Amino acid sequence: MSILKKVDHIGIAVRSIDKSVAYYIDTLGLKLLAIEEVVSQNVRVAFIDAGNIKLELLEPLSEEGAIAKFLAKRGEGVHHIAFGVTDIRTRMAELQEKGVQLLQDEPNPGAGGAKVAFLHPKSSFGVLYELCDKSSKGE
Repeated sequence: MSILKKVDHIGIAVRSIDKSVAYYIDTLGLKLLAIEEVVSQNVRVAFIDAGNIKLELLEPLSEEGAIAKFLAKRGEGVHHIAFGVTDIRTRMAELQEKGVQLLQDEPNPGAGGAKVAFLHPKSSFGVLYELCDKSSKGE
């Protein structure tokens, strides 16, 4: 059985959702699905329908948190790739058994009611991956 189901979304760090959404909607002709705040992650997010995948624009709510630090260090751009999973705790344990370092021990609340966990980029050849469980098993 595969640990990962599919790519759920690509997270993109932006300084302003209001400014960047206009680009994706007006210039690229994509559709805005939702905007919400995820206080547990200290971000405001916008989901964009890009056909076979969603784009998640991430704007920091303050100068604290991972997205604010990412923007200060690297500027706007791709932040992470999220894989859809079911039973996130089991998937986390399976990855840890294979030597993958996670950034947290327990899943955190994510956008859209998902439970999320991140793989340390040092375990993933420099790429930040997110596990994203939208099933009831993520509870």
